[in-house]
Amino acid sequence: MITELINKDLIHLDLKATSKEEVFSELISILYRQGCIHDPVQFLADIEAREVLGNTGFEDGVALPHAKSRAVVKPAVAIGVSQRGVEYGADDGKPSRLFFMIASPEGAAEHHIEVLAELSSKLIEEGFIERFLRVNSSEEAMALLLEKGDEKTSQPEPDKGFLIGVTGCPTGVAHTYLAAEALEKGAAELGYQIKVETNGSIGVKNSPTQAEIDKADAVIIACDKQVDLNRFTGKKLIETGVKVPIKDATGVIEQALISPEYQGSEHTQTHSEVAGASKRSDLYRYLMNGVSHMIPFVVTGGLLIALALAIGGEPTEAGMAIPPGSLWNQVLNVGVVAFQLMIPILAGYIAYAVADRPALAPGFVGGWIANNGSFYGAEAGTGFIGAIIAGLLVGYFIRWITSINYHKYIQPLVPIMIAPITGTLFISALFIFVIGAPIASLMDSMNSLLTSMSTGNIVLLGMVLGGMAGFDMGGPFNKVAFLFSVGMIASGQTQFMGAMACAIPVAPLGMGLATVLGRKLNLFEASENEAGKAAGAMGLVGISEGAIPFAAQDPVSVIPANMIGSMVAAVMAFSFGVTNSVAHGGPVVALLGAMNKPLSGLFCMACGAVVTALVCITLKKMRQSGEATQAVA
Repeated sequence: MITELINKDLIHLDLKATSKEEVFSELISILYRQGCIHDPVQFLADIEAREVLGNTGFEDGVALPHAKSRAVVKPAVAIGVSQRGVEYGADDGKPSRLFFMIASPEGAAEHHIEVLAELSSKLIEEGFIERFLRVNSSEEAMALLLEKGDEKTSQPEPDKGFLIGVTGCPTGVAHTYLAAEALEKGAAELGYQIKVETNGSIGVKNSPTQAEIDKADAVIIACDKQVDLNRFTGKKLIETGVKVPIKDATGVIEQALISPEYQGSEHTQTHSEVAGASKRSDLYRYLMNGVSHMIPFVVTGGLLIALALAIGGEPTEAGMAIPPGSLWNQVLNVGVVAFQLMIPILAGYIAYAVADRPALAPGFVGGWIANNGSFYGAEAGTGFIGAIIAGLLVGYFIRWITSINYHKYIQPLVPIMIAPITGTLFISALFIFVIGAPIASLMDSMNSLLTSMSTGNIVLLGMVLGGMAGFDMGGPFNKVAFLFSVGMIASGQTQFMGAMACAIPVAPLGMGLATVLGRKLNLFEASENEAGKAAGAMGLVGISEGAIPFAAQDPVSVIPANMIGSMVAAVMAFSFGVTNSVAHGGPVVALLGAMNKPLSGLFCMACGAVVTALVCITLKKMRQSGEATQAVA
């Protein structure tokens, strides 16, 4: 496959690029000159869209940008070498020097995946990368690519036993196949046969049969995504990150061979003992699983609502409204559906990450109830914070339920009936009868507090109102502050809604700005960088929920930043005498004339967003430095 897609004219050994974007431009120019693509602009857009899903730069100075695109005439691979290195956002923080840009036609065979799999065997070879970086001509580079690997005649015969591996990275591309190659090489070195299942972007391939599972001496799960582990019950099993076997495959295999037997849904902790394992905690992985599935709903719902309100909306006393009969009402309704689903999705996939498939249904139900205050007599649900709590509670409850030793006739019913039903009843009863009443009471108390403060110091009131607005973005604190401000409009006191209107967009605008400012510092995941663009758009029309993915993923850094920025905006709005006569917030309200001092209002929002962005970046840098110090210690 490599010989079909690479030739010496597609290899450039002296890239002039000084940035990731310039690397893309140079390599795309090579593909265009060789007639491999017909539309460089479209192909660049597709390459960048792929980068949004996950950075294609990884360890040892190698990057594998790739895309399937209708701009591709014929599949090809352009190779570039940067002598000084380019900051690409690689996992190890080092500059990237060797680039393989894979172009695959849209709707054609999965050429880029096949090439990645074949390239993986070369990249795993000892010294291959260093040798490639030293070649002096395209002919030498081609010869090195086509060079057969060392014969493994000195390695022991694979007769010691049989192993199973499972690899998968979040985007299902480079690391998936690199890890598979590394495990195959490590098993051969130790004298074992191995079958590796790859959970890649083209689906699950090479899955072991039940007979192969039965005869396996150990199972190595090298995945950063959820896979079905129950099929390996009773086998020695180790879980680790997908990058670990790339660095030390033999060490991982040796650990697997002495690991305890996997007991159903009980998650082994052996991966924490493996050198170089992921530094992220289990809790972080659970949250990430929920957030990654929630982001498309936030972006889809938020942008549809934003589009409908920005184009078809008009300011009214009841808030931004779209005239009856307008097509934009249907667009708004579709966006609202996506927004209603995002909180249950967050809870459901957090639960799924903790306890696999049996926790999915009760997680969704728990998230829906958590976000719907009508179940427990509150004016607003618990928002994303309640969803996180619901997801974790369901997950650990289901994990416990499935760990019980049931009679052999009952065991098959556990994952499809017993666990989902008991989990649903558990989380429903907990929210309706235990958690719900305190939440409703808390909302009443907060409303009374704001009422009592309404005639007091405007600085203190602005801090309280702004802090509540930025705390949970659509949750009970945010809703109480909003409903209080709306109620004050009826009594002619529109200054409260003025402060609230300035505080509402600060969180999404601030997080959008933070992703821009923090891009060079590698503070945000690729998915967060993309979500930041959508958050900024939502902030313009006063949709605070655009910041929820950031807060759910890193609440310690994001929530304080949102609160501080929102406080600044609210206090400034009170000080400037900004008023707002409609029940809505964000720059769109000022631009449509609902504010008495639109320029002052926009200035307050901008200041709050800048403060949020700077505080968030500072807190993330402090946490990053703390983690680095602990790692050294």
